[in-house]
Amino acid sequence: MGKTMIRLFIAAAIIIFGIIKFCSSAEENPYTGETQYVGLNPEEEIALGLQTAPMLIKEYGGLSSNSPAREKVQETGRKLVANSIANSSPYKYEFYLLADTQTINAFALPGGPIFITEALYSRLQNINQLAGVLGHEIGHVIGRHSAERMAQQGFTNSVLTAVAVGSESQGATQIAAVAGNLINMKYGRGDELDSDNLGVKIMMDAGYDPEALIEVMEILKKAGGPNRTPEFQSTHPDPDNRVEKIREAIKQYRK
Repeated sequence: MGKTMIRLFIAAAIIIFGIIKFCSSAEENPYTGETQYVGLNPEEEIALGLQTAPMLIKEYGGLSSNSPAREKVQETGRKLVANSIANSSPYKYEFYLLADTQTINAFALPGGPIFITEALYSRLQNINQLAGVLGHEIGHVIGRHSAERMAQQGFTNSVLTAVAVGSESQGATQIAAVAGNLINMKYGRGDELDSDNLGVKIMMDAGYDPEALIEVMEILKKAGGPNRTPEFQSTHPDPDNRVEKIREAIKQYRK
């Protein structure tokens, strides 16, 4: 058997192994009803979130020194969890206000840690908008999006390894890498829309005005300015497109 055939045989074996591993991770999310391919169980998600949280807090300049604001974030988050489907999930929710006054962001780690920067918090005008941001991030946790992305990335890495083994062309490997990143970006945008939908339900169940999430989209749009990255190249959908989906979710859950 020639060297080229050996490389192709090994590459095929790697891809087959990756496919089997990816497909065997399929399970139904009990909170969304969707079939997902996830790389971690809930206990592992919680452990990963707890281990990663201190590093992220340090990266964003520590926790905010604004005690009343920190307490408001925690109180709002706890109310959202206590009065929504999040309360029946196994995750350990903690809510943090980060000291970063430059980065407009909010995000969630696997298993429950949820963060919002002072830069974003300072732009919010009322408690309903804060509930919208936190509800969206709770949606990421319930949706198990981090675990799902990890499984997807593991499969992508298998394909990239196979291409590198089966081809002597570095160009082919680079093209495959770009394609893999674009595929995973699409999943990222879908995650954001799913979390908007879940966030609307969580807000409404906890007694907050879901229309405030649309106001948050307007805040994010203004913060992005006129030179925002095109939607196709971004992991976040265009705010205008998110507003349409949020309105659909509000109509759906008000029935």
